Amino acid sequence: MLRPFCRALCAAWLFASGIALAQDSGITQLERFMERAASAEGRFEQVVSAASGNRPEYSKGSFVFQRPGKFRWEYEKPFPQLLVSDGEKLWSWDPDLNQVTVQPMGDALGATPAAILAGDGSLEKNFRLVAEGAQGGLAWVRAEPLSQDGPFAEVRIGLSDNLLRRMAMQDHFGQTTIIDFVELKVGAKQPAERFRFTPPPGADVLGN
Repeated sequence: MLRPFCRALCAAWLFASGIALAQDSGITQLERFMERAASAEGRFEQVVSAASGNRPEYSKGSFVFQRPGKFRWEYEKPFPQLLVSDGEKLWSWDPDLNQVTVQPMGDALGATPAAILAGDGSLEKNFRLVAEGAQGGLAWVRAEPLSQDGPFAEVRIGLSDNLLRRMAMQDHFGQTTIIDFVELKVGAKQPAERFRFTPPPGADVLGN
């Protein structure tokens, strides 16, 4: 079973502060980022807050992606967990449980935050993009999913210097997930083995 602090991101596939240039809207910066970042890697810090007001859940780790559809998202703290997609299948490994869940990617990226990172770059197919102006040193874009079947009701994207800096997502139950992207490096070709996963010996494998 997936840990609570990563359920929001896992649902998306199962998922980069500087001052924004005043003349560049968030949508313009997002378009430039999508053009530049066919691949990227970096680190993330994530906070999940429930609508009930319970204590937020904090996590951090590293990520790498290569479009279309390949990514590696690794939680390091507070508990290790790994998600890997080779473009065809998504693998989720919980080392503490020694349990692996695997499922076809299919249209899983679709209208989800994962599409912004590892999708094919055609955001308009799945989102209505609305510029929200500048706030907190970032230029913001609201991405409204065109489909109501996805896990998120709204995604807000903060950018500066044509790079993704923050994503704030709210699901249909009022839970909010905020991901800050740090040490982001774009454009480096990624070795294929980073997007491969072999279940460890003795692991319980669920799915196909």
